Amino acid sequence: MKPYQQIQITECGEPLVEIPLEKFAVESPHPYQLLGAPYQGRSPYHLRQGVLNRLLQAQTYLQQSHPQWRIQIFDAYRPIAVQRFMVDYAFSLVLQAEGLTVEQLSPDRQQALWQQVYQIWAIPSTDPKTPPPHSTGAAVDITLVDAAGMTVNMGSPIDEMSARSQPDYFANSADPVEQEYHERRQLLQDIMLKAEFTRHPGEWWHFSFGDQMWAWLSDRPVAQYGGIV
Repeated sequence: MKPYQQIQITECGEPLVEIPLEKFAVESPHPYQLLGAPYQGRSPYHLRQGVLNRLLQAQTYLQQSHPQWRIQIFDAYRPIAVQRFMVDYAFSLVLQAEGLTVEQLSPDRQQALWQQVYQIWAIPSTDPKTPPPHSTGAAVDITLVDAAGMTVNMGSPIDEMSARSQPDYFANSADPVEQEYHERRQLLQDIMLKAEFTRHPGEWWHFSFGDQMWAWLSDRPVAQYGGIV
């Protein structure tokens, strides 16, 4: 169990709503749909209403300093079936990188590889007390798009399982390009914090409002969004 999962959830009942895609930049088709994730014909672009409202506010804050820039939504609400699919996919990538098969793994080695996966991916738990953040409709993975419509380089791709995913990875770099990566990550954080989100400690792209992680990071005793089946 991760520390934030000890936070109590008092579900507020706020609806999950479809994101108006014309207001943001998005990848189409959705990256996980391309991999075969089981969305069962539903749009992958949903959030809780209050989370969506704050995301729109964050984009307004962004455009105050960077006119015509937009937030690009990479991922939002994630059904448990999709969470399970992506966790298994991430594990297969780790195996591939190691040049191994499951049959070659000792129990200890297999456990170590799963721990590597769970540094980025939440366990696809069906326990209502420990929902994956994205399965609450309160978490969103995002980056930025510039005025020319180009995705801004943040120094590492979303979902990368490496130290570069750490938000402050480039903070102390003397390389001017890497300092620019850090400044862009800071810009993303600044607009999202202003809209009352919190950022995942280990992922520059992951922000949430109202879920257990948000409550834990903002020192609140209760989360308002639980898992949605």
